[in-house]
Amino acid sequence: MILCLAGTSDARELAISMKNDGYSLLTTVVTDSAAIELRKAGLPIKVGRLSAEEMVEVIQQQNIETIVDASHPFAEEASRNAIQAARAANIPYIRYERQPELVKREEVISVESYEQAAEVAASKGGVIMLTTGSKTLQVFSQKLLNLPNTRLIARMLPRKDNMEKCEQLGIPQKNIVAIQGPFTKEFDIALYKQYGVTLMITKESGKVGSVDEKLAAAAELDIETIVIKRPSIEYGLTFSSFDEVLRQLKEMEVQNI
Repeated sequence: MILCLAGTSDARELAISMKNDGYSLLTTVVTDSAAIELRKAGLPIKVGRLSAEEMVEVIQQQNIETIVDASHPFAEEASRNAIQAARAANIPYIRYERQPELVKREEVISVESYEQAAEVAASKGGVIMLTTGSKTLQVFSQKLLNLPNTRLIARMLPRKDNMEKCEQLGIPQKNIVAIQGPFTKEFDIALYKQYGVTLMITKESGKVGSVDEKLAAAAELDIETIVIKRPSIEYGLTFSSFDEVLRQLKEMEVQNI
């Protein structure tokens, strides 16, 4: 059986592809909403964050023979836990990661961390649209909320816990865009115009994360952009296509159903 970390839309597609190829899987996701598509496909799911120790327990209980880590490029903790668990259980670890988008605009500033992004944004001010999700929202709210001539617009998934977090951090409702993608370039252009955005902050999530649409829209409106680079992790065996993962599983002679 394969333990698949399936926290993104393309990861869930990969899990379904592996199932269709005859493999037995246990998938893991963080939220119930992320589990809906997998449940429809008839895949067994474990919902919630797992520590490395908890993953080892799952590996032993479910006779897991391989981990396929298809978590989000910025789910650094989940990947490190999976790598540690695979080593502890002495089983193979495979990383699937979507290709990053190549950014080639003078108006794009690449930074190494959320903290650096917040510092650069604070030095510029204006109307800042944050499209990095809610997980690190406090990093930006602490730096930007009380600055003069600065308005922070938070775009995130329309979840109750996200709205509660915005309230706790003091982000007013008029500055929250609660919506779920994917988005077109035309949609992003309209959104930037609606709020008069002068600076957009995003992550190097890849094409499935609609980063190219956000960047293209910003380029068309000459909006400066901050892109947060992916975490630097030594994954080991890494692939960027479903076919490569399936081929590797076959070469490793992972047992089919």
